[in-house]
Amino acid sequence: MGVITISRGSYSRGKETAKKLAQHLGYECISREILLEASVHFNILELKLDRAIHNAPSIFERFKNGKRKYIIFIREAFLEHIQKNGNVIYHGMAGQFFSKRIPNILKVRIIANLEDRIKEVMRREHISESEACDILNKDDENRRKWGMYLYGIDTNDPSLYDIVLHIDNLKVDDAVETLFDIAKRPCFQTTRESQEIIDDYYLATKAQEALSDGFPSAEVNCKKGIVCVKISTPLSREQGATNKIFDILNAKDIEGIKQVRVNAVPF
Repeated sequence: MGVITISRGSYSRGKETAKKLAQHLGYECISREILLEASVHFNILELKLDRAIHNAPSIFERFKNGKRKYIIFIREAFLEHIQKNGNVIYHGMAGQFFSKRIPNILKVRIIANLEDRIKEVMRREHISESEACDILNKDDENRRKWGMYLYGIDTNDPSLYDIVLHIDNLKVDDAVETLFDIAKRPCFQTTRESQEIIDDYYLATKAQEALSDGFPSAEVNCKKGIVCVKISTPLSREQGATNKIFDILNAKDIEGIKQVRVNAVPF
């Protein structure tokens, strides 16, 4: 039982690798499902959110704390999948960001030669070489910008991954075979300890979502079911803010939360 995140550029055969690996391992393979769940939270058509994500960050300017909420929604959907299903391959955006502090998750980056990617775009889209090159350059730059804008990470940084595979001499089937062997190693199997961390991350994110309107800057952590909320507030409002947080979380009645603690830092 394990979790794998696969970061990939467009037309790099990463999606194909993820699907084949999922079939070999018997894992669930997810990507756009996470985007769909976020679109429900934002009440935006999936297609519009998809276009916004790949073109410009202006979509979030229409929503109060839009960027922060988007990250919360995506993280929650991701954590819910890996918490409930266990055996998951996620090849969507920023999987390495959401799993950054969770042990035993195999983080993979798939890359390919630009020349091969151009040929793949030409074959699929029936366009010229120059058009294909323009599409890839724009897409690569947008993905990089989105990674920096939303998560503060450069997806090209190899230190984010356990392994980087170059699809060239190494073909898709070779990559699948390599990852299959690595995924079976004990260090990438979900343990009781890593499952507890996933559960706590999920509860913290659920609590943060519940508080996102009233306390968008709240820092929320969880350990063994005990949720700790840290906020900054004027001293005169400390008790009122604390009571409001308890009221919100009690009303949500999030399963798994054993206790709530609030640390109000006066300013």
